[in-house]
Amino acid sequence: MKNITLLVMAAGMGSRYGGLKQLDAVGPSGETIIDFSVYDAIIAGYNKVVFIIREDFEKQFKEKISNKYQDKIEVEIVYQDLHDLPDSFSCPEDRSKPWGTGQAILAARNVISDPFAAINGDDFYGRESFKIISDYYSSVKRGFAMAAFQLDKTLSDYGSVSRGICEQNLNELVTVVETHGIKKNSAGNIECDRDISLLGNELVSMNMWGFMPSLFDYLGKMFSEFLDKNISDLKSEFLIPSVVNDLIEKNIEKVQVLKTRSKWFGVTYIEDKPFVKNQIKELIQSGIYPEKLF
Repeated sequence: MKNITLLVMAAGMGSRYGGLKQLDAVGPSGETIIDFSVYDAIIAGYNKVVFIIREDFEKQFKEKISNKYQDKIEVEIVYQDLHDLPDSFSCPEDRSKPWGTGQAILAARNVISDPFAAINGDDFYGRESFKIISDYYSSVKRGFAMAAFQLDKTLSDYGSVSRGICEQNLNELVTVVETHGIKKNSAGNIECDRDISLLGNELVSMNMWGFMPSLFDYLGKMFSEFLDKNISDLKSEFLIPSVVNDLIEKNIEKVQVLKTRSKWFGVTYIEDKPFVKNQIKELIQSGIYPEKLF
């Protein structure tokens, strides 16, 4: 039996949304988006889930989310902590912003020893997305991977979004360009803050990655290098797309692009929630999910 872990990044506050959206119910029996991700991962063959959270809402998180999985899949919880820095660094007193997704994943370094998929806790990725990463590591057993979504399947009707637009060569990732201000204008065309034309069929990263445990060694070294340059910038973030780009550019790792047909949706804005709940309802009515997951 293959061993593959799901790593869920759930430490963010959700500043644009206005609360702990990871704990919000979107399913008919009180399910959260995380519940659907874990359910899909179990079906896709994942045997362990690791949650990265803030220590101050561990009690809420366990009561609302993780306790229900105990007899379904192995569960671990780790904390993203501002003060979890390499030995030679100290967190600036005025720092309140988390250090980013790179540091979040690094927090799981002591509890993951198998290939793993890393996802955001507040995004719905669809079952196929979990399966393509699981299948990849069942056959390849090396390297990194990324589930790539079609841009027009990832937009919000209630404001602009940021997306990592992918460039690839023969299904290998060349670069991910973080692009901000993406939205549909009044004419229905897609615009953004960059001087480029977007058709909607571009492949984008939604922070759903497949990694080997070797990533943790890279993260440890690169986080120290990041802090050397940025520790005094109170808003600086050590982000996983930048890490991946750096590893590709230096020819250290190759990243396989795994295109998914799944439609992504999430609660970027609080106005997105009714849409998400309706999408979940339709998936239940079509028989993809039961009325109660756990």
